[in-house]
Amino acid sequence: MRQVEVFEEIDAPPDVVWDVLLEFDSYPEWNPFVRRIEGVPKEGERLRVRIEPPDSRPITFRPTVVAAEENRRLAWLGRVLVPFAFDGYHEFRLEPIDGGDRTRLLHRETFRGALVPLLFDARRIERGFTAMNRAIKDRAENRVRVAG
Repeated sequence: MRQVEVFEEIDAPPDVVWDVLLEFDSYPEWNPFVRRIEGVPKEGERLRVRIEPPDSRPITFRPTVVAAEENRRLAWLGRVLVPFAFDGYHEFRLEPIDGGDRTRLLHRETFRGALVPLLFDARRIERGFTAMNRAIKDRAENRVRVAG
């Protein structure tokens, strides 16, 4: 098992960050890592996700949503090839801080399977997560500034 976790503190409440996270149609405009998501973020639904890790080729996969808790958590399970070859549990967790005016975003993926030692590149994934978290931060904070 391998895991990548990246945190970001955002000067916007969780509901604003959640809205940014779920606006899949706009991902190509601003998201440098997850370039496209198609589908409904509802438990049990399948998504079509295209990622473009830094310095790597794009990958499209079809994970199943395992959690969609409004303003709190979105998670999916993706598989490459067959179960337990290369499974990725991907999670976004939003935690209110400073009385709920700000958000701590956790972006995490846990990888399991026989192919993990061959396919896992922690540095690229961490760079992609960091870029995406910063883009979410910029977009959410801009909404708060414009609304304020």
